Amino acid sequence: MIQYLENIHHKNSKNFFLIAGPCIIEGEEMALRIAEKIVEITNKYEIPYIFKGSFKKANRSRVDSFTTIGEEKSLEILKKIGETFNIPTTTDIHENEHAALAANYVDVLQIPAFLVRQTDLLIAAAKTGKCVSLKKGQFLSPESMQFAVQKVTDSGNPKTAIIERGNSFGYTDLVVDFRGIPTMRNYAPVILDVTHSLQQPNQSSGVTGGRPELIETIAKAGIAVGADGLFIETHPDPSVALSDGANMLRLDKLEDLLQKLTRVREAIL
Repeated sequence: MIQYLENIHHKNSKNFFLIAGPCIIEGEEMALRIAEKIVEITNKYEIPYIFKGSFKKANRSRVDSFTTIGEEKSLEILKKIGETFNIPTTTDIHENEHAALAANYVDVLQIPAFLVRQTDLLIAAAKTGKCVSLKKGQFLSPESMQFAVQKVTDSGNPKTAIIERGNSFGYTDLVVDFRGIPTMRNYAPVILDVTHSLQQPNQSSGVTGGRPELIETIAKAGIAVGADGLFIETHPDPSVALSDGANMLRLDKLEDLLQKLTRVREAIL
C-alpha cells in the first residue's frame, strides 16, 4: 500500500511502516501535537508514517459515548495535519457516503472490522481511488479476507492492505492468531493493529477495557512473524481520552517501543 502514497517518507528504508495517532480527533491542538511528536520519532528511526484519527466513531456500546467534535471539523484537522507535516493521513468510514466525503481530506480510507463484509461500502471506498485498508473482522478467518481484498481490486483499485486486530475469544477478550499474518500476506500487505488487539470488549459497564501492558509483547511478535506495518493508537494521557483510552499507548512511551521494534526488524531481515 505505501508504494502508492507519494507523501510518505522513508519508503525505501526497509523498515516496517506505522499507522498511529489518537483513536478520535479530540481537537486541533492535541492532534497537531501528537502528529509532530510521532513525525519526529519516525524520522529518527526512518519509519514510514501515516497519521490516523477517526473523524467520527459510529460503533459505540452506549448511546452516550463520545462520537465526534464535528465531522467536517475533524476532517479539516486531518487535512491540516497532512499539509503541515507532508505526511499521509487515514480515517475510518462507516457509511457509503462517507467514502467520497473523507476522500477529499485523507489519503487512506479504513474500513472498520464490523463492516468489512459490507460490499457496497468497500466498493464505494475503492471507487474513490484512495488506498483502502481493511480491518479483519473479529469473527473472520484469515483466509476469508481474500474476498474482502478482491472486492476492492475487482472495483479497479489495487491499493489495499489488511489490518489484523485479533479474533473474539469468548465474550470479553480478543486473541491474535499470528499464523494469520503470513496467510493474509498472500492477498495484500498486512498491518497488525496492536492496541485494538488488546481490547476487552463487551464489559458490563458498556465501556471497552484493555491490556495496554502487553502492547510491546504483541508488537514484537507481529514484527517477528513478518507484519508489513503496525497500527498503534496513542494519546498524551489515555486516562482522559474520549475513546478507547483503556488500550492506548501513552505518547511518551512510543519512542522506546519503536526503537526496540526497529531492532527486531533489523534482526529478521
